[in-house]
Amino acid sequence: MTHSHRRRGRLGTFIGGFTATALAATGLFMATAGSANAAPTAPSAAAAVPAHAVTGYWQNFDNGAAVQKLSDVPSDYDIVAVAFADATTTPGAVDFTLDSAGLGGYTEDAFKADIKAKQAAGKSVVISVGGQNGTVSINDSASATNFADSLYALMQEYGFDGVDIDLENGLNSTYMSQALESLAAKAGSGFVLTMAPQTIDMQSTSAEYFKTALAVKDILTVVNMQYYNSGSMLGCDGKVYSQGSVDFLTALACIQLEGGLDPSQVGIGVPASSSAAGGGYVAPSVVNDALDCLAKGTNCGSFKPSKTYPGIRGAMTWSTNWDATAGNAWSSAVGSHVHGL
Repeated sequence: MTHSHRRRGRLGTFIGGFTATALAATGLFMATAGSANAAPTAPSAAAAVPAHAVTGYWQNFDNGAAVQKLSDVPSDYDIVAVAFADATTTPGAVDFTLDSAGLGGYTEDAFKADIKAKQAAGKSVVISVGGQNGTVSINDSASATNFADSLYALMQEYGFDGVDIDLENGLNSTYMSQALESLAAKAGSGFVLTMAPQTIDMQSTSAEYFKTALAVKDILTVVNMQYYNSGSMLGCDGKVYSQGSVDFLTALACIQLEGGLDPSQVGIGVPASSSAAGGGYVAPSVVNDALDCLAKGTNCGSFKPSKTYPGIRGAMTWSTNWDATAGNAWSSAVGSHVHGL
């Protein structure tokens, strides 16, 4: 995701010359189509995430987009991911500090009350771990335990419904899966688990991120891959597609849909405006066309999936703040469309 002190956007530096052509050569595609002494806040009985849902990232910092309180986030958003929890000096552990000063004096008490209000309105609020600069390493059992324990503590303190995994510097599927299953067991029913991998992370079922998603399929709510800041990638038909098109969205989603995830666990992640990412912005109408193509086989571009996936979960955007900056045009258009699928 893209912002000043922690750009969530990344692939430009990583991908370099590692284009889709190179991916094809290496076979990396699937040819088959608070404050320490605050009183704990027990998580509310979470409302079930709707069958077709919209996820939005809420920025805990000011990077030029509209500064918001959680209460400002439109009701079109079913899952709000608070960005971000940060690594601590303890391996695997994370913490969260509300940027009260950067958010115009937004207090922890008001923040916690707003989380409860969102939940009372049937929404889910999760804490996102990562961002481009988020260097949380879960590479052994000890760090996996620290990760689960620290996130559960944040869920208790703030009332979060779950966690979003947005790690853009690699992960270990064995230990991340272990950590997430442990956290889910602590959290109990109503636990919401979302992920926001980069396109490169979901090109193959042998990639660590994809392996993690499949390993935790029993507790996974939705994978909202970032279809932006990407460069060209391979679709499930082995052809090269460029970001910023309906075909890029549908042909890459097909890899996940045919690679073992349930359609209800697949969402399309896009920037809310051209200011929100370095590349890959598409108009809300293109997002809606892609959802129609995947769910119903209509409004497709040149790529047409071999079957339809009416259960596809929906869409995600970075961020609710950039959406607000553009008059909430994204959520107004995509929200109603997703909920009408």
